[in-house]
Amino acid sequence: MVAAMADRLSLALAAALYAARTSRELSAAVLAERSGVSRTMIGKIERGEAQPTAALLGRLSGALGMSLSELVARAEGTGGRLIRAADQPTWTDPDSGYRRRAVSPVPGGLLELVEVHLPAGARVAYTAASYAFLHHQIWVLDGALRFEEGDTVHELAAGDCLQLGSPQPCAYVNPTGDDCRYLVALARRG
Repeated sequence: MVAAMADRLSLALAAALYAARTSRELSAAVLAERSGVSRTMIGKIERGEAQPTAALLGRLSGALGMSLSELVARAEGTGGRLIRAADQPTWTDPDSGYRRRAVSPVPGGLLELVEVHLPAGARVAYTAASYAFLHHQIWVLDGALRFEEGDTVHELAAGDCLQLGSPQPCAYVNPTGDDCRYLVALARRG
């Protein structure tokens, strides 16, 4: 059952990525150049032959000018004003096991909320381009989070909230033996 859901979401992500790329009238070659992801890999993802990692999807969604949560929500077909907890799209990174849940009803709106569960010992890195068009805050709900923002390292505990500075390569790191849960608030830059 879980494998079938993962396969369904992988195919839905493939279709959402293809639709986002073609609606912007971008060739796979242009998206590859903008994202730093090979054209071959983009083709495999769009055909549902490869399950992308969070870092890879972050690079692709950033190159398309959308957040990762917007891409996942489009794959799940959400978009009303109310979204029940049971209907909020959830995606698990096959590489790190990190799980993100798009809490906001409208993907790509002025404000997006994303709940993330980062397993013990996991690390997820993103390029600056993956969130260059977004204001970004992180609020730790449970556990501890190390956030690497360029050369600056922020050690965050439950209740701490960090507003990111100018876009830089970053990484979410759980250096502990316990899971970490945090909320990411995203707002489009003006």
